Amino acid sequence: MTLNTHLPGLLRVVAVAVLAAAALGGCSSMNTQNPSGKLRPVNAMADAADEHLMLKGADVVAYFTQGRYAAGSPQFRSVYEGVSFRFASAAHKALFDAAPARYLPQFGGFCANGIVYGIPWGGDADTWSMVDGKLYIFGGQGSKDAFELDLPGNVKLAERYWAEEVAGSNSFWQRSKRLVFRVPHYRNGEELARLVAEAKARKN
Repeated sequence: MTLNTHLPGLLRVVAVAVLAAAALGGCSSMNTQNPSGKLRPVNAMADAADEHLMLKGADVVAYFTQGRYAAGSPQFRSVYEGVSFRFASAAHKALFDAAPARYLPQFGGFCANGIVYGIPWGGDADTWSMVDGKLYIFGGQGSKDAFELDLPGNVKLAERYWAEEVAGSNSFWQRSKRLVFRVPHYRNGEELARLVAEAKARKN
């Protein structure tokens, strides 16, 4: 049988997955990750007056100026393309306001390793790396290690899937779609952990 034969059934699976994601994440979460501006989707949450707060309020400028994660404060706040950003100081807010695009995390702040597979999911503000002057966020040390197994190759894949599929999409729909229709190079968490362990063993 061809894929077309299975397509109606697969579409039903995707539809169920999307509905399940909406039920588990809630309509509020779906809205917070998908603002109406050009940055959609983003790794955002709702907090007080901020409906689309990037990276739980992490100061995106601090990664560039201080080389570290720093929590932002509601006192120092900017809104860019409908997404709220918080900063640890007025100076950091001023830097951002002067050139917002310079300080944006790649791939909407989602885990860069997830975007390699077309999946906008996760992203912890305190697990990150700077590559060629660009900020990459990861879902944990394991995801960061997996991404760095082939840094140039994974950056290229993530940029491709972000440009071709994820950017401008609905995060829940895209995530559900790619968890069913997996990319050809897909590897699950166990496989990636094994590859990371093997790479570390070779270095020792």
